[in-house]
Amino acid sequence: MGSNNLRQLNIDNINPHVREAKYAVPGELAVRSEEYRALLAAGSTKLPFKQVISANIGNPQQLDQKPLTFFRQVLSILENPALLEKSDVLVNQLDYKPDVLERAKRLLAAVGSVGAYSASNGAPAIRQSIADFLERRDGFPADQANIYLSAGASSGVNTLLHVICANDKSGILVPIPQYPLYTASLSVLNAACVPYLLDEHRNWGTSLETIKAAREKAKAEGINVRAIVIINPGNPTGASLPEEDIRAVIEYASQERLVILADEVYQTNVFVGEFISFKRMLRQMQQEQPGKFDQVELASLHSVSKGMVGECGHRGGYFELVGFDPEVQAEIYKFVSIMLCAPVIGQCLVELMVNPPREGEPSYELYTKEYNAIFNGLRERATALHKAFEQMEGVECGAPQGSMYLFPTIKLPPRACEAAAAEGRTPDEFYCMRLLEATGVCVVPGSGFGQKEGTLHFRTTFLAPGTEWVGSIVKFHNDFMNQYR
Repeated sequence: MGSNNLRQLNIDNINPHVREAKYAVPGELAVRSEEYRALLAAGSTKLPFKQVISANIGNPQQLDQKPLTFFRQVLSILENPALLEKSDVLVNQLDYKPDVLERAKRLLAAVGSVGAYSASNGAPAIRQSIADFLERRDGFPADQANIYLSAGASSGVNTLLHVICANDKSGILVPIPQYPLYTASLSVLNAACVPYLLDEHRNWGTSLETIKAAREKAKAEGINVRAIVIINPGNPTGASLPEEDIRAVIEYASQERLVILADEVYQTNVFVGEFISFKRMLRQMQQEQPGKFDQVELASLHSVSKGMVGECGHRGGYFELVGFDPEVQAEIYKFVSIMLCAPVIGQCLVELMVNPPREGEPSYELYTKEYNAIFNGLRERATALHKAFEQMEGVECGAPQGSMYLFPTIKLPPRACEAAAAEGRTPDEFYCMRLLEATGVCVVPGSGFGQKEGTLHFRTTFLAPGTEWVGSIVKFHNDFMNQYR
């Protein structure tokens, strides 16, 4: 008898909902790219490229985005408070500014030790700092009691979906294309994903008609549609929603008693127009029409992983609840308590994100210089990528608006589609695999995010340093089109 037969677990008897979940971002292409990276590190010269560009995932510091100095200096003291005993060395020899030391002392007073558990919903002083930020951002008060620290926004999404989805008939409206966290989480929960298509011809804006049609179809199938997910700015599309789209969603959610899940982790990555939070717009609409929107339930999420912070590995984030029933909120608190608390060092990083150095403080000049350099670098690379796509046959892509991604449409020759089918791949997967093999640039096929039937896309970040790798994509595309024409 083989040793495999002695094991309790096998692929056929584990949780089937985990098996069925799909999560394309770290999929086959990413695995292959890491194999190539290992070969290059071992000195291989057999590959047709000299580096792997991981444009498949929004992981800024993997792609050489430098941490913000103020943040890391404060964190270094939080991890090793004994450094405060050598404050003269920190200031005079290591160029720590006095406000770095003061912030570290304040955070240590708030949490005691980053090695200790906090309150399950996060340290009260940090939640208050977030509430103050939200009031500055939106112009409306926020209550720290409604704020929950989480291990990145993904953990917050997981919490909220667990509470909202009561059974297999619970449905969540999810934008297509979407970040696959939502569809994968709903698969694991054995709940219903109710997809609604974004409008590519309106810069990937929301279409109320499409949302209504998706909900009505689900209702006819016996699905209890309970919430709608909005990702703004968009992932994978990079779209930044205008005010009229946000108002329309809130109006519809109010009419149909839908919880709004506003994923706003890219709120500082906006190149066109301004970011408008769902909280701000909801409060404005409540002022304009008193009483009408008082029962709207809104959960909005933010994270230290994106923006100019890019601290994905520290797993810091939060969500704010607006309009939730107190008894439901108590159950949400219980759920987060099961996991004890979010990483406390991540909580402290959230505080730094929402309360960075201000004008007149010693660290402000360097912080602003670093922050602006990251923002301008992202915009420069986004523009370079977009210009490259404009040159490429059969590729269409809207101008970059926000987040860290572009999501171009690609039209491939019939022979390429036939070659893809022969390999058992979708045409966009086939294209992305050939791109990786030829250039070392790893992107994600549009099928991993969902796309309108009959269309093909891929998602690429623009986080990698420099723009020379963009030229390799253009050359590959021309060669690919000529090969399969």
